[in-house]
Amino acid sequence: MSNRLIILSFVALTFACLAFAYEPKPLQDFCVADPNASVKVNGLVCKDPMKVQAEDFFFSGLHLMGNTSNPVGSRVTTVFAAQLPGLNTLGISMVRIDYAPWGQNPPHTHPRATEILTVLEGTLQVGFVTSNPDNRFITKVLKKGDVFVFPVGLVHFQRNVGNGYAVAIAALSSQNPGAITIANAVFGANPPIPGDILAKAFQVDKSVVEQLQSKF
Repeated sequence: MSNRLIILSFVALTFACLAFAYEPKPLQDFCVADPNASVKVNGLVCKDPMKVQAEDFFFSGLHLMGNTSNPVGSRVTTVFAAQLPGLNTLGISMVRIDYAPWGQNPPHTHPRATEILTVLEGTLQVGFVTSNPDNRFITKVLKKGDVFVFPVGLVHFQRNVGNGYAVAIAALSSQNPGAITIANAVFGANPPIPGDILAKAFQVDKSVVEQLQSKF
């Protein structure tokens, strides 16, 4: 019985450590990022707390419409630790996303964060794909005031399916969630991923891959 209890305790401790692996809990009230520090750590170095000001916890600009004049028809305005130093170590951030009519925030992942999105204006089709082997496509059309969550690490997207502009606000469970846009990462890698590898992976002719790579 005692051995079983020890094993269960070890398993519980292991899962507890994994649960906090993304964003370690802060050990002080705050750790305002110091962008001028020469020390390199997993995150950003803390500013001297005696030099911290209210401006370190403040960001202005999410009331401004993003410029959607680009090939995908959307603009993401980020409020991460790089833009709001007071977020450093707090495990939270947010974005504003503007969409032109039929614009999209193309398929992408956040390797370090779950995302929860609220539609402020317009109508969005959203969706994500579950992991292997099922690869289920889960999608829904959202209207003003609707909320949808994208689990950490899964490929997801949003698309404006209305005739007017759309706006959404999203919160993410990391001060630096990261973003991997699938098309950019696959076809715009630097240096490029060999065309024969992508041709076999996507089951297309190599010329198709080379054409796509030329666009990124």
